[in-house]
Amino acid sequence: MTISIYLPLLLTLPLAAPRIAARGAPGSAASTLAVTAALAALASTWSLVMLALTMFDDVPPLSALDDHPTLELPEPVPGPVALIAGLLLIGGGVRLFIDVRRRVVTNRRLRAIGDPRHDMVVADWAKPMALAVPGRVREEGHLLVTTGILRLLDPAERKVVFAHERAHLAHRHHRLTATAATAAAVNPLLVPVRRAVEFLVERWADEVAAADVGSRDLTARTVARAALAASDSGWNGVLGIDGGVVVRRVRALSQPTPAPLRRRLAGPVLVAAAILAVGATATQSFLDLARVWL
Repeated sequence: MTISIYLPLLLTLPLAAPRIAARGAPGSAASTLAVTAALAALASTWSLVMLALTMFDDVPPLSALDDHPTLELPEPVPGPVALIAGLLLIGGGVRLFIDVRRRVVTNRRLRAIGDPRHDMVVADWAKPMALAVPGRVREEGHLLVTTGILRLLDPAERKVVFAHERAHLAHRHHRLTATAATAAAVNPLLVPVRRAVEFLVERWADEVAAADVGSRDLTARTVARAALAASDSGWNGVLGIDGGVVVRRVRALSQPTPAPLRRRLAGPVLVAAAILAVGATATQSFLDLARVWL
């Protein structure tokens, strides 16, 4: 096999993801990274499949060259490499099953709280919590908030929380995060991309909330206050709070509204194009070898 079959396994996208997430409008970046991550995961999985399939037949003997004098045979895949590829496929399948099951079970439990037919469900729970609960197919979903978060925030800050969570539902952010998480499950090299997408959808919702309430300072203050409450309670379910990124989000809100920087998306687009080209080349190489086998 040619070296092209190994290239989708060695991605440069994870190295670029944090830089892409740090600048410009978050919406287009989140969508581009999620789609490119899905494409990268499919390409790397297909490469592993092609490598693993070589275990199921003996490499053609050198005498096959006499039978096909005009055919230039690809180099065979070493047995240990094919075995490792098979094990990596199994590991990816297990991680994917665990991730999908966790998401399905979590969403089912969240939908079971209260009446999901209402736009908002208020749970009598002391912990500060606000979540956008995605609906089933063709359902928009609803907000789930606790009395703890309602008591913590003043009316203006509550509007920020509601606008933030509704932005997640309106823009289907759960689909982007699920796509990135699925890609990272089958290819752990894409974990930085998953984290970048998760950060970007929170930034996206922050920007929508700031525009909705008409104040970036109020939105920043609400994010910071929710982070403090979440850290005190040991819960990070308010505004997607994570201590590792909240400072970056507050800092971004303290600056002017970011302008779209489409040129920063050229990297993921070029990576996607390269993956398609390399994948096509690797597939042709595999088919050449398979013709001799068969």
